[in-house]
Amino acid sequence: MGVCFLLLIVGVCWAQYNPNTRPGRTSIVHLFEWRWADIALECERYLAPNGFGGVQVSPPNENVIITDPQQPWWERYQPVSYKLCTRSGNETEFRDMVTRCNKVGVRDCRLVSLLDLALEKDYVRSKVAEYMNHLIDIGVAGFRIDAAKHMWPGDVKAILDKLKDLNTNWFAAGTKPFIYQEVIDLGGEPIKGSDYFGNGRVTEFKYGAKLGTVIRKWNGEKMAYLRNWGEGWGFVPSDRALVFVDNHDNQRGHGAGGASILTFWDARPYKMAVGFMLAHPYGFARVMSSFRWPRYFVNGRDVNDWMGPPSNADGSTKPVTLNADTTCGNNWVCEHRWRQIKNMVIFRNMVDGQPFSNWWDNGSNQVAFGRGNKGFIVFNNDDWSLNETLQTGLPAGTYCDVISGQKEGDRCTAVEVHVTADGVADFLISSEDEDPFVAIHVDAKL
Repeated sequence: MGVCFLLLIVGVCWAQYNPNTRPGRTSIVHLFEWRWADIALECERYLAPNGFGGVQVSPPNENVIITDPQQPWWERYQPVSYKLCTRSGNETEFRDMVTRCNKVGVRDCRLVSLLDLALEKDYVRSKVAEYMNHLIDIGVAGFRIDAAKHMWPGDVKAILDKLKDLNTNWFAAGTKPFIYQEVIDLGGEPIKGSDYFGNGRVTEFKYGAKLGTVIRKWNGEKMAYLRNWGEGWGFVPSDRALVFVDNHDNQRGHGAGGASILTFWDARPYKMAVGFMLAHPYGFARVMSSFRWPRYFVNGRDVNDWMGPPSNADGSTKPVTLNADTTCGNNWVCEHRWRQIKNMVIFRNMVDGQPFSNWWDNGSNQVAFGRGNKGFIVFNNDDWSLNETLQTGLPAGTYCDVISGQKEGDRCTAVEVHVTADGVADFLISSEDEDPFVAIHVDAKL
């Protein structure tokens, strides 16, 4: 009897760590401040065809409106009611987005931003849970809990215990919502990420801060030191971690990580960092998709970091438009549409479940590693060329590099890599290359 009870508890807890993505889809994207109508389109036309598993959306509930001088991005995190009405759209549009994304297998994970409520009171817990259950009924797959570090873990658990199973129109009976909690734990603080493991995954903020420091080569850090990346660097266990290179806060200098955080403003090293994240097995990965704002620095600080999304004169959010080369217009950055990042999302799907293998480094900033017999990636972050013959672990054949190009039909649009019968291949990467890394996987084999 005791064993059965223990197994039941483990089963219930584990469900909240499961991102509820379709099998073979291993990462999600934060479409920061996108309109619901644009997200619905993006699920159908781009995210589903390219293997993205889910979308993190901005808070859908009514928030404080600040109009002097322009609506800031952070007003979305100041909720005033549980009505589903924001600058991203109304409840009808939200429902349409969730339905359309679920139909193509892209789950939504939305944000719960809790004011300083009396969460110890059952009435308050029930009201919050009622709101979250309304979203579950609509088809939402999970929740990011903002500023969870400022809530007692037991109070958060009491709310989560009141949540329904996910909507059986889209999910198997008994499926629990995916939960990840914003817990900024850079070490040396009394509140730890581990305090919140009982509720779900936690955001591993050390990940982006440390990876940015390594890629920038600050403080004597080298990519060769990444051999034991993950728990070996003092991170939370992989199956408890939600990882990212940057998020909407720290790409503006807020939150955790400071100046080491890499963002789209530093496109070349940023693509390397995201490529490394998506190739490495540690954690569940989230890709960022941003908007530009006119940066203006005073005494080293960007005084425009408060600015909200691209907007029309009446304050309404501009739609996400597409350019001929599939990048985005209207000052939407759409990092998830950059070829290098999109192709690494596909890489991560292809190597899912494969072991970390065939590590190589030059003792400096040239490194390579494989994922079993499914994928291999090589980085040159030194100031000189990489010219090496490396064991890839892959079957013999000609592969298309998915960073400089990709496989289209029976040809490669850019660099080809030839793997011999014993799994070996030659790699030449100049330090001057637009993207000084190469990635191959079995689905990019001619």
